[in-house]
Amino acid sequence: MKNRYYLLLFFAFWGCFTQAQELHFSQYFNSPLLINPANTGFNPDYDYRLGANYRNQWSNVLSTPYKTMGIWGDAQINPKKLESGWFGVGGTIIKDVAGSASLSSTKGYASMAYHQMLGYSSLLSLGFNVGAVNKKVERNKLVYDNQWNGRFFDANGPVDGGETFVNNQVTYFDLQVGLNYAWFVSQSAYFNAGFSILHLNKPKETFFSNTVDPTIPPRYTLFINGSYKLDDKWILNGNFYVSKSAGANETILGINANRDLSGEGLKVLIMGLYYRNKDAIIPMAGYQLNDLKFTISYDVTTSNLGKFNGRQGAYEASVVKSGIYLSGHRGIKCPTMKF
Repeated sequence: MKNRYYLLLFFAFWGCFTQAQELHFSQYFNSPLLINPANTGFNPDYDYRLGANYRNQWSNVLSTPYKTMGIWGDAQINPKKLESGWFGVGGTIIKDVAGSASLSSTKGYASMAYHQMLGYSSLLSLGFNVGAVNKKVERNKLVYDNQWNGRFFDANGPVDGGETFVNNQVTYFDLQVGLNYAWFVSQSAYFNAGFSILHLNKPKETFFSNTVDPTIPPRYTLFINGSYKLDDKWILNGNFYVSKSAGANETILGINANRDLSGEGLKVLIMGLYYRNKDAIIPMAGYQLNDLKFTISYDVTTSNLGKFNGRQGAYEASVVKSGIYLSGHRGIKCPTMKF
């Protein structure tokens, strides 16, 4: 029982860390509007995208595992008077449920971006989003330190453990802004980088009345990716991602290998390997059929948490559907890399 108590304390501490890092996916590139609003409508070969993401974490050690679910979509708007640029509009909804007390977070954002061609080989994008965030907890499912009697938690012990709860939920508005730069080096090479700032309006979030400073600090996110076409069958895609907020940070890097199975780019096998710094190794696999892409991944824990979860971290799945709705597609000729 004592070991179980320490395990609960460990996850309580770990929960504080992950809350500081907020909601996240290992497959961050398959949730583009979440990491940078300048990605809205940035899909040169298509007019629209629809996506869904699911993450299940620590299911082998928690009776109620951490679950994160998201849906998103974006589309291009190309006024005829714009000869070298276009607008993108979109939105995303993401929900996270954590732990036996059902600590949940629901976020909804509307995004807009403008994309401007710089000559014939590069593109600069500026985007922003505005959204609403709701977080709530079921207090009656919580246990507190002063309910521990030395052998077990006494359910009849003090309620709320002396904590100064004001309410069970909090709602606030949130703002994010981002820049994105793409360079189409050649038909065989591509480079892309983006930077965004979340919580630009510094919203306040707390369930308590005695919180010293409930202001959420800005979250800074940088991503870099590049692609290189080896031949008609193979394209390599490298990715780097770092996100920082106050004292917490997350860094992911890795590579995808895309293998054309059809000879025309209609069937593509995706294999990847990623690493989250001081946390997990993430193997990844996927399959793209025409305009529909499925990707799955698994976080193999490398941190001290692996002593408790048997190196079993989280699994994720995502699906992205792209399409064309404009007759003849849009008029702007933007270079791309494809099979």
